Amino acid sequence: MALGDINLFSWKSKEQQKQEMETYEKWAFPFGQAQRDKLVKLMLELFPKESEPTVLIPFLTCKELYCKLAKTPDQADYAINKLLTDIKKYKRIIRKRDMPTYVALVSADQKVDENLEYPTAQQIRDMVASFPDVKG
Repeated sequence: MALGDINLFSWKSKEQQKQEMETYEKWAFPFGQAQRDKLVKLMLELFPKESEPTVLIPFLTCKELYCKLAKTPDQADYAINKLLTDIKKYKRIIRKRDMPTYVALVSADQKVDENLEYPTAQQIRDMVASFPDVKG
């Protein structure tokens, strides 16, 4: 399920809509509210002028794209490179200058387990600096 799959003008019951949202939230944050809170805190440290919704939407979009490209862990580098080189496709949702940071956040998020040991904001910045130059 993807964020774009949620349709505000659907004929689904409130219960069906609630179930779909719960399914999406379990996919997005498999370790629950604690994971979401920790990730939002990290994103707001990286994007201090933004708010929770304005960091979550591009993050979740990037996570959906990443997961479509990297179906297995050995495809992670391919997904990262593809997202960084095909930036024009996603510019309406994710600003070009921010895409590498969101890609780094998603990459880190994919490696997190129930201990929720995310990298620091500086480690994310260092990861971004190690990416090849962004195209597009």
